[in-house]
Amino acid sequence: MHPALWVSKTGLSAQDTNMSTISNNLANVNTTGFKRDRAVFQDLLYQINRQPGGLSGQNSELPSGLQLGTGVRVVGTAKQFSQGNLQVTEQPLDMAVNGRGFFQVLLPDGDIAYTRDGQFQLNADGEIVNPDGYPLEPNITVPENATSITIGKDGTVSAVVNNQAGPVNLGEITLVDFINPQGLQAIGNNLFRETNASGDPAEGEPGIGGLGTVEQGMTEASNVEVVEELVNMITTQRAYEMNSKVVSTTDQMLQFVTNNIG
Repeated sequence: MHPALWVSKTGLSAQDTNMSTISNNLANVNTTGFKRDRAVFQDLLYQINRQPGGLSGQNSELPSGLQLGTGVRVVGTAKQFSQGNLQVTEQPLDMAVNGRGFFQVLLPDGDIAYTRDGQFQLNADGEIVNPDGYPLEPNITVPENATSITIGKDGTVSAVVNNQAGPVNLGEITLVDFINPQGLQAIGNNLFRETNASGDPAEGEPGIGGLGTVEQGMTEASNVEVVEELVNMITTQRAYEMNSKVVSTTDQMLQFVTNNIG
């Protein structure tokens, strides 16, 4: 069978995966703390029919060779951890990281997950938890008779408690960062897990050592640029159509040979 059919087949498959990536970005355009994905393409193996640099004579070399590509594939989806816009909510437990860093939440299995989603709430025990009920790590408990909560840019949490002369310090929120955030494993629910590729988490005080600050009463919007994604979608659609055209043209060539030779 004509090799162009298989080459264009890989192109169709790759563009289909790219469209899925784009559609997921657009679907999460309003997801708090979401980071867009970018499909990473790579060409496949080459058939070397004539080796570049091969000897064409005793004192001469081939300046180029005959190398036939076998197609393309998607080798990964890279998360883009650029800062999303900060949106004011005026909710005391809403927090945004202005800069690098992740909040930590404790999963039911005892592992730590990492998130840029700062939509926190209180559970029945007064613990600060994420929308799924997973407690913030380090754990911070707000007294039942607290009237207001203040979270500083350095992560210090304090509250005004009845019968107390001044604010009561409830603890400190720390952030973590990774050498390679793109190596984190996305597990859904706006959460990530560390992997060997991401490196070990480096924990620290917000605003120090390259970590961002904690902004109370704000959330970080998705970093998806709608116009950019729409342009990427159009480009992907045209690339898909061109690969489909290659299949159609190759089929016509084979049909011509079948009908006119023999």
